Amino acid sequence: MSNFWNALGNGITVVSDFICGYPLFFLLIGGGFFFLFYSRFTPLRRYGRAIQALRVKDEKADGQISSFEALSSAIAATVGMGNIAGVAIAISVGGAGAIFWMWISSIAGMATKFFEGTLAVMFKGKDSAGETQGGTMYMITTGLGPKWKPLAVFFSIFGLIGTLCIMQSNQLTESVTSLFFTPEQNTLLLRFIIGVIITVIVAGVIIGGIKRISKVSTKLVPLMVGLYLLLVLFIIIRHIGHVPGVFKDIITGAFTPRGALGGGIGSIIMIALTGVRRAALVNEAGVGTASMMHGASKNNEPVREGLVAMIGPSIDSGLVCTLTAIAVLIGVRIDPSIMPAGSGMSSMEGLKFAINAFNASIPVVGGYLLFVMVLMFAFSTMFSYSYYGQKCTGFLFGTQYSKYYNIFFLIMLIVSAMIPLKAAVSLIDTAYALMAFPTMFTLFMLAPKAKKEMKIYFAANKEEKKKKVKQSIKTK
Repeated sequence: MSNFWNALGNGITVVSDFICGYPLFFLLIGGGFFFLFYSRFTPLRRYGRAIQALRVKDEKADGQISSFEALSSAIAATVGMGNIAGVAIAISVGGAGAIFWMWISSIAGMATKFFEGTLAVMFKGKDSAGETQGGTMYMITTGLGPKWKPLAVFFSIFGLIGTLCIMQSNQLTESVTSLFFTPEQNTLLLRFIIGVIITVIVAGVIIGGIKRISKVSTKLVPLMVGLYLLLVLFIIIRHIGHVPGVFKDIITGAFTPRGALGGGIGSIIMIALTGVRRAALVNEAGVGTASMMHGASKNNEPVREGLVAMIGPSIDSGLVCTLTAIAVLIGVRIDPSIMPAGSGMSSMEGLKFAINAFNASIPVVGGYLLFVMVLMFAFSTMFSYSYYGQKCTGFLFGTQYSKYYNIFFLIMLIVSAMIPLKAAVSLIDTAYALMAFPTMFTLFMLAPKAKKEMKIYFAANKEEKKKKVKQSIKTK
């Protein structure tokens, strides 16, 4: 029987590695660049407008939270352990040059998020309780039509599985036990206690529903990003002499074949793939999670919500990942021996690499300061992911069953803290990746309608600006 389960686990891992590899990469990154060109470079041209859109409130519109709360909650989900461990892995595999391609792909991710946010508000639906909701499943049934409901069901089934925080709980437990306890002390009872503590903290937030999650996120996200910025700024100031070399390594490394990856153009492509794949996994653009959060916003202007949504990738795979990259690369310059050999790193190994880099920059306490950020990042992800699972449960079975998903979600946090779950994590990764296929298909199909709405919105804003200019001239 054990041979059967081992074979099943290995099979799941093989399928996961395939789906989460090039198919997902080309879908998300290729789609992102398509939306970037299709929107006429809206993320670059309208970023200032997006910041302004955060200040607008529409309390009379259908929804549960404000646009700013939706953005904060979406960022809370995406700014996670991947922003630290994932970036460290990208550097170990593709060198400093991978970060350049991470920047490029974050721009593509912004374009995808723009369409996600816009269409999530354009095509809202009603749940079983008659309350207005948004998300990929409602985009499909309202935007594409009822005959496409099986696709919405497909998304929701895998959304239920894909947003379980098994990896977050497991890796958070691993980081606690490896930092503060010896291997002999790392018992099942200890891991159970850590799992219970994690669960109690998460339960205290998610039981309050989307309103409590959004309230916590609006305070937690600026705090944790601000603290991380201060931490890395301290490292930069302390080792300012290394900073020019770091940016030189990033730019030159993006177009220079790396010995460990082979020579020539193939190596450059490999470096690019490493960077963009990590960014795609971090910012979740095209997966459909953010559409559920932005679909809950009180906003009657879909394009304005799209502008708000596109800020997300600029913060998670733009700012936060860049901060990690700078800190890690400075650490490597101080102590080159911390750079791991080989490319087959797990998330835990990536986290250890990052901790070693922070320790090199800030001896003794650097790793512990980074661990505090890991705690905040991991919990913020778990708060928002529970809501995504609830939304999928409500769509599939009715909102009256959503509370039962929360119980299941919390139980799985304890279970995943206690035992190795490689096959289960692979299954969840696969489910998470499969959410992207119906989401991207729906975005492609409905993109012309979003573009039409975009033209109307920006034309109206242009006329409004002209009127204000004329009025100011008259008053003078």
